[in-house]
Amino acid sequence: MKIGVFDSGIGGRAVAKRLSELLPDAEIICVDDHEHVPYGSRPEEEIIQLTDTAIHPLIDAKCDAIVIACNTVTTVAITHLRTEYPDMNFVGIEPMVKPAATQTKSGVIAVLATPVTLASHSYKLLKETWAEGVIVLEPDTTSWASLIEAGKADEVPIEETVFQLIEQNVDIIVLACTHYHWLKERAVTEAGSRALVLEPSDAIGSRIISLLGSESV
Repeated sequence: MKIGVFDSGIGGRAVAKRLSELLPDAEIICVDDHEHVPYGSRPEEEIIQLTDTAIHPLIDAKCDAIVIACNTVTTVAITHLRTEYPDMNFVGIEPMVKPAATQTKSGVIAVLATPVTLASHSYKLLKETWAEGVIVLEPDTTSWASLIEAGKADEVPIEETVFQLIEQNVDIIVLACTHYHWLKERAVTEAGSRALVLEPSDAIGSRIISLLGSESV
């Protein structure tokens, strides 16, 4: 089984690493668009155009499925991609609002995401559908993806952010940008037993198995 992983930048590598652990017999091909990263503050039409161009190596490699390992691209471009390439299996990711809202005991969750994701119709629909009666905090993380992409993840104030969120009674923190997966260990350490940190890598693996069949894995 050949699985393609696309992200605008290095966030997809974290997803690809986890998928290689979950699907050890699969060939994982990871591509990005480092030249144009980050996507999170670009206009939607530009995101669609850049994505369409960047995924061609995965299309040409005849992958069995392509993981769109970027919340922003999933939000903006996955419908276009499924229309443009109807024979390809695309697996997108979306902010884990449903599991967060389901599991919270305090009734307060946090979603760490790019401005495009937070402003998108699909994200607003997620909140309307699954987070009714739940307070959803959305701290400003605008600069984070660029810092991580530039190798400056240590400059991202994840510990301070997690501490402040917990002070506001947050007990579930959603990492809704794959760049932020590189911050997960620090977030988990700061949260301790006070908050659960969620990201979708395991759910992506389960979706691929469901989509392609366990016999292919």
